[in-house]
Amino acid sequence: MSLPLFPLNTVLFPGCILDLQIFEARYLDMIGRCMKKGEGFGVVCILDGEEVGLAPEGFARVGCEARITDFSQQDNGLLGIRVEGGRRFIVHGTSVQADQLMVAEVEWLEEEPEQPLQEEDADLMALLRALAEHPMVEALNMGTEATSQQSLANQLAYLLPFNELDKIDLLQLDDPQQRLDAIQALLDELQGELFA
Repeated sequence: MSLPLFPLNTVLFPGCILDLQIFEARYLDMIGRCMKKGEGFGVVCILDGEEVGLAPEGFARVGCEARITDFSQQDNGLLGIRVEGGRRFIVHGTSVQADQLMVAEVEWLEEEPEQPLQEEDADLMALLRALAEHPMVEALNMGTEATSQQSLANQLAYLLPFNELDKIDLLQLDDPQQRLDAIQALLDELQGELFA
C-alpha cells in the first residue's frame, strides 16, 4: 500500500487530533488529492535534520495515518487543516516524486481489540482529566474522556511531554496494557528526575 508521507516534529497517535498549517505546494497538492479521494496521509516523526530532502533514515519507521476532519483558510493566508490519527503503519521503503513529495510503501499494523479500563487505570485517567483542562489541550477538542485502555494509552502518549523517541517506542507497542505500563514507567522516571 503506498501512502504520501508528511514528516513532522511530532508523533501522532490513533484517535488524537493535530492542527496543521500547510504552505508548501507539494503538501497543498497532497491535501487536495487526499480530500478528493477521501483518503489520509502518513505522519512520521523526523529524527534528524531538516524535513526537505530527508534521508530515508531521517524519520521514524513507524507512523500514523492522518485523516482530514476539517480545513479552513487562516488569517495569514495559509491553509489550516485538522486531522485525526487513524491506523498505525510501518514504512518498508520510500520514493520521492518529481514535486519532492515522499511516498512510502507501508504495512498497516494490526490493532489489538479494545480493552475495558481497569481499576488500576484510575490514576492515569485522573491525569488525562487534568491534562484536558489545559487550554492547549482543550483547543484540540479531543474529548479526552477515554473509553478503553487503547484510547487512554493513545491520548496520554500523545499529550504528555515525553521525548519523540519515547513516543515512537509507545506507538510501536501493540498491546494497550503494555503501552499504559510503559507510560507509567516514563512518568515514574520523570518524577524521579524532578525530585532528584
